[in-house]
Formats: sequence, C-alpha cells, structure tokens
Amino acid sequence: MHVQVVLLDGFDPLDVIAPYEVLYAGGAASAGAVSVELVSAEGPREVPSGAGSLTLRATGALDPERAGVILVPGVAGRFGEPGEVPERDAGHGEWQQPDEFLSVRLDRAMSTELPALLKAAMENPAVTVATVCGGSIILAMAGLLAGRHATTHHQGLDALDSGGAHAVRARVVDDGDLVTGAGVTSGLDLGLYLLERERGPRIAHAVEELFAHERRGVVWRDQGLAPVGF
Repeated sequence: MHVQVVLLDGFDPLDVIAPYEVLYAGGAASAGAVSVELVSAEGPREVPSGAGSLTLRATGALDPERAGVILVPGVAGRFGEPGEVPERDAGHGEWQQPDEFLSVRLDRAMSTELPALLKAAMENPAVTVATVCGGSIILAMAGLLAGRHATTHHQGLDALDSGGAHAVRARVVDDGDLVTGAGVTSGLDLGLYLLERERGPRIAHAVEELFAHERRGVVWRDQGLAPVGF
C-alpha cells in the first residue's frame, strides 16, 4: 500500500505528521508492505504550514493515477471571514492577519490544481481517499462529497452538510473508498485504522503498542441496524 500525504499551503502540521508517522511505522512493521511520501499538487517544493514558520518538503507530485491511498489534511488558522477587521491578539499584542483565517486558506487551496487532482483520484477505483480534520471540507468545497458519509472537526460538520455530504459525528468514518477522520488528533486513529483495514490487525496493533496510543471510539460505517431513540 502506497500512501501519498498531500501538503498544501497552510496545512495543519499534526494532520500530516500524526498519520505519516503511524503509516511509516506500519511500513517498518510490515517489511515494506506500506510506503508513504509527502506530495503536493505542484510537485517537489517547500510547503509552509499554518503554524508559525514550520515548513515541510514535498518530495513528489500528487499522482491520482497511482494505486493506494491519498491522504488530505486540513489547514491551520483562525476562525473568521475574509474582509473581517483584524483584532489585536490579547496574548501576544499582535494584529491578526487576514490571510491567517481558515476561510482564506481553504479558498487558496481551491484556486490550485488540488481540486482537479482529488476529483481524478476519487474517480479512480484503485485509490482510497482519506482525510484528517478539514481535509474533508476541502473535498466538500470541491463538490466531491455529495451523498457521501464523512466526518471532520466538530466545528466544521455544518460545512460538510452544506457541501451535500452526510456529516457523521464520529472519530473515523469508513465510506468505502473514502475514509475520514475528525479533529486533528484523529490522524493517529485514522492511520492505525488504515493499517488494520489494508494490512491487518496484527500490524496495526504492533504500531499502536509502539506509539502507546489506544484508538478511540467505533469506526462508523453505514451498516447494520439503525439506532432507535437517539
């Protein structure tokens, strides 16, 4: 299983690093049956995160034709709307910059080749698209989640509904060739679940034990009896 973890300007570092490290460890535990790389829509480049001066390097171009998993993170930033008057940050005495708003960074992602590449990936039966946190909002903004079950950070669930998705308040949602994670730390659980689903529970358990992390909650699927009275 090859995993392409997408870097985009303003990405949330934990959305990337948590699943990357879990999947990398899964590759070591499986004697190379899992491989993972950092990519961008533009190809190899230094990509700035949305957290201070932290940058990561994409070593390749996102390839929607390559079989495996494409993992899309969300962006980091402040809640607010474009054009909103910046306010002084009481903690640091600095002005908020409009380009730090989540809405601006999401719109910036929409202006790149990323939406078209993700559309091609979701049309490829050999590819599973996975997201962490606001990564699913990027798919929704691109019109790629209509009728699909997905989750995201709890503050973004309405955005999924607005994008035509069936928003699910769960830690991880498995909708077949679409697997989505909720808030930023869910990237750990998403990575472990992908290992279990694609390479088996023994590999996933070994990595879970290595990281001293126990997955939270039930992976939601559109299966079984529907609950009554909830």
